[in-house]
Amino acid sequence: MNKSGLIELVSDRGKMTKKKAEDVVNLIFNSMIDAMANGQRIEIRGLGSFVVKEYHAYTGRNPRTGDSIQVRPKKLPFFKVGKELKEKVNGGPFQESPALSSSSSSESESDS
Repeated sequence: MNKSGLIELVSDRGKMTKKKAEDVVNLIFNSMIDAMANGQRIEIRGLGSFVVKEYHAYTGRNPRTGDSIQVRPKKLPFFKVGKELKEKVNGGPFQESPALSSSSSSESESDS
């Protein structure tokens, strides 16, 4: 799934226009990006957590020439998979959140 697929899913399930769904998805993503840029950790139960790891400067090697180079300190975002997602991907038991299961059951009831 890509971002446009997520927007379409939010639009359909949330019974809202695609523009409004796009605004919601962008708000969530931008909030997550801002939090990580400020060094905050993001934890989404059932999915996993996003953390920023800091790396100190070090001396590396240019693979083409073999020369030593100084690598500047940097920060990189990482995602750590949650237990529930890992189980779902591996075909194990997974408890869907009540919010998702109630919207799915109401949709199926309205289709009958």
